[in-house]
Amino acid sequence: MPFAFLFPGQGSQSVGMLDGFADPDRMVARTLEEVSEAVGRDLAGLIREGPEAELGRTETTQPAMLAAGVAVSRLWAHHEGPAPAYAAGHSLGEYSALVATGSLDLAEAAALVADRARYMQEAVPEGGGKMAAILGLEDDTVMDLCQGVRDRGLVEPANFNAPGQIVVAGTASAVEALMEAAQEAGAKRSVELPVSIPSHCALMEPAAKRLEERLGDSEIRPPRVPVVTNVDAEPVTDPGAIRAALVRQLANPVRWTRVIERMAGEGTDTVLEMGPGKVLCGLNRRIDRAMACHALQ
Repeated sequence: MPFAFLFPGQGSQSVGMLDGFADPDRMVARTLEEVSEAVGRDLAGLIREGPEAELGRTETTQPAMLAAGVAVSRLWAHHEGPAPAYAAGHSLGEYSALVATGSLDLAEAAALVADRARYMQEAVPEGGGKMAAILGLEDDTVMDLCQGVRDRGLVEPANFNAPGQIVVAGTASAVEALMEAAQEAGAKRSVELPVSIPSHCALMEPAAKRLEERLGDSEIRPPRVPVVTNVDAEPVTDPGAIRAALVRQLANPVRWTRVIERMAGEGTDTVLEMGPGKVLCGLNRRIDRAMACHALQ
């Protein structure tokens, strides 16, 4: 049966996140050096020693998580692990998936995600946006609640992570109102996320336009295996379709539930989380318990 690689995104980072990976042939070290050189920062030192607050800043987290996912996939290949039938990455992790499948060069991807993070940071004034996780409500209920608080500003589903687990993003006042409405509607929990950027909502349209222009200068090749996109949950290999999906991803929700369901529909029975942590394996248990997930940490 076919298996797939899954690459985590922002939120899976932690100081020392690559310490558990044996690296006698310096595969991890060389990957971190390559990304550090591309972005002009010592990411290896930050990943090893922190501080945590600096590692958690979007412009640091994004290239650091790219490096971590690619490093793990390189270790897998170095130890002659078989190739997957599909790959996918959660939000930022889509870039790791594209590098691991040969669609993007690592140095180019590192420069891209550094610019992407900057565009996102500059799209909304600091403190103007928020994100929150809503647990225990149906997708349609959350979408209706978002419409119900539009008088407070913009708020939209940003991540359909798993059944009963949706992240919303938007203006600060609207997200706060949505959290209150969700509790009144019977949500198990409404939790504000410790992020400064309201990702994957319409507030990111200015960033998406800048990214579209930036991607026009990037070489994107057909990946060795299809990459299932966040925005459509479709397996793609055409460079033009990949470029368009990366642009649309920035201001549209991550449809992770559909990504996993699409892989299952294609016969995938096992997925490997290629990076630090086991966030995606946790989501998989909520989406499809029949699909085995192994975190390579």
